[in-house]
Amino acid sequence: MNKVAVGYTLNGNLAEYILIQEEVLESGCLMPLPDDALPYFAVSMAEPISCIYSAQERQIHILKKNPFAPREPKLGLLIGGTTVIIGAGAMGLMHAEMALRFRPQNLLVCDKIPERLRRAQKILGDKARRAGVKLITVEADALKDTLRQVTNGAMADDIILAVGIQAAQQAALELLGNGGVANLFGGLPQGQHLLQMSAIAVHYNEIKVVGSSGGAPSDLVAALRAIAKRDIDPGNYIYGVGSLKHAPEVLRGIKENRIDGKVILYPHMRVENLTLVDYWDKSREEKFLDENLYCVRVKSSGS
Repeated sequence: MNKVAVGYTLNGNLAEYILIQEEVLESGCLMPLPDDALPYFAVSMAEPISCIYSAQERQIHILKKNPFAPREPKLGLLIGGTTVIIGAGAMGLMHAEMALRFRPQNLLVCDKIPERLRRAQKILGDKARRAGVKLITVEADALKDTLRQVTNGAMADDIILAVGIQAAQQAALELLGNGGVANLFGGLPQGQHLLQMSAIAVHYNEIKVVGSSGGAPSDLVAALRAIAKRDIDPGNYIYGVGSLKHAPEVLRGIKENRIDGKVILYPHMRVENLTLVDYWDKSREEKFLDENLYCVRVKSSGS
């Protein structure tokens, strides 16, 4: 990757204090919040949400109002179409919630783990109904038949692959309908990164494959606005909270696939154990900070 970012090429990750360096200031990347009342955890979640926003902006559909009208490119998921999210981990579910902004007619969320699918219905079911979107959760083995039935054979307009599994990405290319767009959001490891494409499907069905890595500053601004507008509730995707001392434990858990969500590590905390949660919000955060925030209290002795 050829990027300059705090925590990657610039110091600043997992630090109790962060020095805002000149690269950040000179590039205009120290951004104001759209709402000062946003909780700390929600602001920290803007980075992964910016990756979601960036990816969904890469979906491009070529539309014509009638056979004689000019073609018009439209960024984003197809409004009123059928969107498929493959992978219902934290990033996949964030994709599903952000997809509701486009009001697809059908939103299919697919995974091999039934508990993930139950969670998808729990956190997104009511919101999808209010948006007029048909939310369907389906296990991987039944996805193709379910998609064919739901669309009367038209198949998917948009597919987001939120899994870095070669076989899943290869199979998903066969689920695209005419003009459909597949987004290879989940990166494949070196050595397992090659996929085969049907030139017939590209030529006659006009399918497209897109991808992206991370988000630009503009995507981060858009993610903060989406959080402030409640287009997405980042508290749905918090798996645990703790302090900086828990960083090694969390990194090991990620490597061993034991953490199915995001973990918020608060600086200046004195917490013995990592706390696992089903949901997180501003009131829970404030209580957690009140109970565990480390600071020096100076007691006045009077005059």
